[in-house]
Amino acid sequence: MYVGLNKGHPTTKIALKAKPVSRKGTISKRTSFVRSLIREVAGFAPYEKRVMELLKNSKDKRARKLAKKRLGTLTRAKAKVEELSTVIAESRRLGH
Repeated sequence: MYVGLNKGHPTTKIALKAKPVSRKGTISKRTSFVRSLIREVAGFAPYEKRVMELLKNSKDKRARKLAKKRLGTLTRAKAKVEELSTVIAESRRLGH
């Protein structure tokens, strides 16, 4: 065929081996353990404490704005606010 979806010489696709770059961004068990250990020892940064206080007082938008100012991008700020709100929910669940 000369035109259309199936144009050109018919060939078979070669299955390529997955490159290591496709794993980029996934957190290993060791990394997650080290991060949790550091969080346990060092605690939260002052701005994170402030964001958590704003979230407790149900000022979500203000918390996002503060996080954005500190972190630089709205995407990072949203992720941080989500992380801190899960921390608050976890602490409420445990009853602290």
